[in-house]
Amino acid sequence: MANHKSAKKRIRQTERQRQVNKKTISRLRTLEKSLHQSIEKKDKNKALEQLKTFYTEMDRSVRKGSQHKNKVSRKKSRLSALVNSI
Repeated sequence: MANHKSAKKRIRQTERQRQVNKKTISRLRTLEKSLHQSIEKKDKNKALEQLKTFYTEMDRSVRKGSQHKNKVSRKKSRLSALVNSI
């Protein structure tokens, strides 16, 4: 256990940030699953709409530091290729 005041504060800050990141990543997974369902149903209009929302959320997660920019770029590229193949 931490003994210094600053170390205790860092523990509190880290836990709060972990909870925020967990919530963000969970929301992104849900969006990705719903996008995959639209792709499987071959509903291009709905998939394009969801892809736009997914892009926005992924870019926000990069700005906040929840995810790495290269991972997000890779996911965006692969998902847009799937949507365009409908």
